[in-house]
Amino acid sequence: MATYVLIHAAAVDSWYWGPLADRLRARGHDVVAPDLPCDDDSAGLAQYTDTVVEAIGDRTDLVVVAHSLGGFTGPLVCDRVPVDLLVMLQAQVPAPGETPGAWWENTGFGPARQQADRERGVPEGTDEDPRTLVLHETPDEVAAEFLADHQRQQSGTPFGAPWPLEKWPQVPTRYLMTAEDRFFPPEFIRKMATERLGFAPDEMPGDHCPMLSHPDELVERLESYRAEI
Repeated sequence: MATYVLIHAAAVDSWYWGPLADRLRARGHDVVAPDLPCDDDSAGLAQYTDTVVEAIGDRTDLVVVAHSLGGFTGPLVCDRVPVDLLVMLQAQVPAPGETPGAWWENTGFGPARQQADRERGVPEGTDEDPRTLVLHETPDEVAAEFLADHQRQQSGTPFGAPWPLEKWPQVPTRYLMTAEDRFFPPEFIRKMATERLGFAPDEMPGDHCPMLSHPDELVERLESYRAEI
């Protein structure tokens, strides 16, 4: 059996991995899903990586799943400990020397979001509710609990430091995107992932948080990846 290492996004805690973690444990796997120090102004990517590596301890047979901003931390973990598989889940893919803060402009995120919003009929400059932007396929009760109890203040510290790796770590890597995400539009993600990783992403249904909206399909996808390595 494997140890799944689940790395969460910005401004949240690890609670949202719960439905996926339950399904993985039901299949006999171990799960590590630490809370990153995202509200600590002294903590950057190095401290995020330390937090994950310390949580892993001496576990082996590692499958790292990195979501959203977790895409900056996941490869750093793979550079520190032996990992069998890295899955980038609707994740930001960093370039060597790039800061997380520069990623948005470097990848063309702003114009891509504006175009996607226009196509959805969202007025420019609208501050859209997270319920309709990132959780529109998540069950109402789950989304309400997530937004009420598991949002955290995100420090700006990690956004200012360059990503330290000179190249992608030598680990089998898959990219899994969600086809209905409104925060990271699908066309943007396809282009960004393909240009930066050199291969096209796989696709599944879901909003920005498929671990909440489509946990059954997500566990099947992860298990199929693991079976191929």
